[in-house]
Formats: sequence, structure tokens, C-alpha cells
Amino acid sequence: MVDLIIKNGLIVDGTGAPAFPADLAIEGQQIVIVGDVGSLSAAKTLDVNGLVISPGFIDTHVHTDAALLNNPKHESAIQMGVTTEVLGQDGLSYAPLSAENYRMYSQYMSGLCGMPPQDLDMSSITAFRTHYHRKCSVNTVALVPHCAIRLSTVGFEDVPLIGKPLEDAKSLLREGMEQGAVGMSTGLGFFPAAYSTMEELVELASVVAEMNGVFVIQYRFFNGDRAEGFGAVAEALEIARRSGVKLHIAHYRTTPNNPGETGPMMDELDRAVANDVDLSLDAYPYPCGSTMPLCRFPGWFVEGGSSAIMARLRDPADRARAIKFLEETNGEALGHTLWSYIGSEKNLHLEGVSWFDVAADRGTSVAEMMCDVLLEENLECGLAVLPPLSTSVWRQIESDVMRLLEREDYMVGSDSIPLGSSPHPRAFGTYPRILGRLRRRTGTPLEQLIQRMTSNPARRFGLTGRGEIKTGNFADLVVFDEARINDQSSFEDPRAASAGIHHVLVNGELALENEQFTGAIAGEAIP
Repeated sequence: MVDLIIKNGLIVDGTGAPAFPADLAIEGQQIVIVGDVGSLSAAKTLDVNGLVISPGFIDTHVHTDAALLNNPKHESAIQMGVTTEVLGQDGLSYAPLSAENYRMYSQYMSGLCGMPPQDLDMSSITAFRTHYHRKCSVNTVALVPHCAIRLSTVGFEDVPLIGKPLEDAKSLLREGMEQGAVGMSTGLGFFPAAYSTMEELVELASVVAEMNGVFVIQYRFFNGDRAEGFGAVAEALEIARRSGVKLHIAHYRTTPNNPGETGPMMDELDRAVANDVDLSLDAYPYPCGSTMPLCRFPGWFVEGGSSAIMARLRDPADRARAIKFLEETNGEALGHTLWSYIGSEKNLHLEGVSWFDVAADRGTSVAEMMCDVLLEENLECGLAVLPPLSTSVWRQIESDVMRLLEREDYMVGSDSIPLGSSPHPRAFGTYPRILGRLRRRTGTPLEQLIQRMTSNPARRFGLTGRGEIKTGNFADLVVFDEARINDQSSFEDPRAASAGIHHVLVNGELALENEQFTGAIAGEAIP
């Protein structure tokens, strides 16, 4: 007698091997039989004749640290087959932080993550992991965030991290990894991580290397002048060369500025790999992204944190200086954006409206409007970049992503930000989009794509017992219709659920059954 039998499925086991027909038997959290279950009885049986069974998808890049705390059912992930998420991305998360820094930084990040509960202990990675363990629907993996390390040692200041503060930072990082974090993350377009020097990054990455962890980086997409003579990508590779760390580069793909140029963009990375840089990468299948407005501001404007930013938004001279910077550095691109998330009821009508239109309605410039809304919303507002008008450019970037996923060093990271009424559709559509319309368009083998979504990230991030369907592994599983699976989320209707995913199991419990949410909260803080 076992808890669950899944019969007559087509197993895509996550290794890249050809699919094969088999039954699964599950007892507790584990898969106990892969093959013919014979006359074995079970408390529950699912007949999935004609459907694919794969390992649950491991999302290597999300910004759901607060979303999971506010909505533990996390339907956006479950409905597209995600069973594990890697938190703490881009250096932007909540631990290890003092209570004061937690309140300040959660406000600073609120345009990206929303506002988490303010009464939580975030003083350590141990405390952080406790808030998610068996308290949300998906498994969670922690990275030590660079910004939290900086805040805990030198504050929200544009100063070098050297001497005793650097040693303190290294100790915090080491402690975090001893407490269960699988590595460290930094986002060099976000503050205060963007204040860092090459020497600081190499020192921190060396600790990660000592602990056999992964150094996850989003390179300097803004503030590139701080890369100390290196290009943004070259800086990331140089950190890996000097430290010997396992390097993971987030959302590395073509953009509307270089569609079709996957070869040139990978040449530099391939040369680094040939010289012993241990590299992995992730991508999502969309031509544009989303973030928070504050990453577009200069370093001096955000120095000191949330209260200092609010004061500068009110100060006419500081505000004018910031507006001049925004207009000179971003130009017309500022308007090619919409408000994806607004924190208050007062301005909720702005969600889904382009910045050009909001500014025109208010009778201001786009940059002035940005400052006004940030002030009115106490920084809690997020943006999504509008997709290119050219269908051919969009299609080319999608083809580029599928070409990159042919590489064994690639995996998938949705960059999910499931906030507001107009979030980027990647939060609801990334995985079924790849497995559905893009797989069918390109003819990419299903087994290969599943491997990139499951065992590849499991191995990279040290998630033992996950990412493959085999006896003894955790029963994180997705059951879907290969012919019907597809994303349905779009910029017009971004929260639409995907099609073709019938069942999702997390640690042996059904989180989605017959395309309906069960409300199961079975996710664990792993590894």
C-alpha cells in the first residue's frame, strides 16, 4: 500500500534520455517505484494515459521573496509546473538584515517585490529559510544577497568595502552558506551592490568558491562606468577567473538591440570557459523585461536608502538634477514602459498604462512623472518594458533563446515578478511558453528542454534528490499534455493561466489536480 500511484504515463525523466512509458508509486515525499506497479494498491490513483510526467521545474531566477510570504499558495508558479524557486536574486533580498535595515530595504525593493510582512526576523539565513519551510506551495532555495551583506557592514553608502567591514562581510557570507544558502547573488545594476569594486567582488566570490557554492550575477546593465575598465560581461568573467568560483550569469540572451547575434554574444564566454571558467547561464523567452524604477536613477540619488530617496524626491534641486540624468541617459526609452504594479488604491488606475500616456495626462515629462509616482507611492511601484513593435524582432529573440537552450550550460529562469494587475507575462507563462509554442515552432526535442528545466539546475545548485525521476528522489512532478501545453499569458492579459498542465506535485503532495489548485502547502526550504 502506497500513498499515490500515477499510471500509464510517458516519463521524461530529466536526464535528457528518451521518454519511456511507466507507472510511478509515491510514498510520503519519495518516488518508490518507476516502472510497472503491478497489483500494488494505493490510497489514491491517477490514470494519466497519454500524458507526460516530468520532474517539477526548477526556476533559477525569481523575485518572489515577498510574494511567497504574502500569498503562500503561489498560483503563478504552480500552474506553470514550477515546484522549486531560487530566491535572493540580484543581491535583492531580506537576510541577513537587522530589523531596521529590513524595514528600510523592503521599502526600497517594494517596486520589485512588493511589501513583505514587517514583523519578521530576517537576521540570518536560518531565520529567512524558516519563513518559507512548509509555509508555501513551492520549495525554496536561498542565496546570500550581496545588498544585505553591504547594508549590514557599510550601510547604504557609496564607500569601498575594505578592511574590517570586508572581513565582516565575508564572515556573514560564510555563515549564510553554513546555514543553508547555496551561494551568493549580486545585481550590479541595483544599489547598494552597484557601489562595489572589483576587489570586493573577487573577495566575496572567493568565499563562495571555498564553500563550493555558486556566484550568481546580473552584470551592470546600468552604471556600467563602475566596471573598472572592463565591460559588464568581462567584469563578471574576470571575477570568476580571479576567484575560481562557479559563475552563473542571469538572463543572458539577445535583446531588440542585437537580435540573431547569439554567436557574437557567446564568443567571449566560450573563450572564458576554454580558460577554465566554470560557467552556467539562464534565460527567459521574452524580448523585454521588468524591474523597479529606482534602478534607473544614479547612485548619489539612492545613497542612504529609502528615507533619503524620499527626501530627494521632495527637494527641488535634487529632483531637477535626477530628472536631467534620467533624460540624458535614458531618453525616449523611458516612455517605452508601463506601470506594472502600483502599491496604493489611489493610483491603481495607472497599472497597465504606458509612461508616455501617464505623463501626457498629468501634463509633465516622463521623468517628472516617474518622480511624482515614486513619491506618491512611497517607492512601491514597478515597471515593465513594452515589447518591440516588430514581430520579426520578437520572433528572432525567441528563436535565439531556443538556440541558447541547446547549450548544456543553459537553464531557465523566469525572472518572475507576480505583482499587480499588469505584471510581465513571464511570471505566468515562461515554462509552458517554451514547452508549447516555441518547442513546436523550432522542433526542439522535449527531453532536451525538460533537462534544462530540471536536472541541469538541480546539479548546478546542489539540490540532491531533485530534478530527475528515479527511485528514492523527491516526488516533485509535473503531468502535462505534450500536444496542448501552452502559455496563455500576454501583455494584454498577463495573469492568464497556462493550458495543458493537469497535475503538479510538490514533495509528494498534489498542489494542482486536474488543473485545479488544491491549496497544498508542501514546499520546503532546501537543500
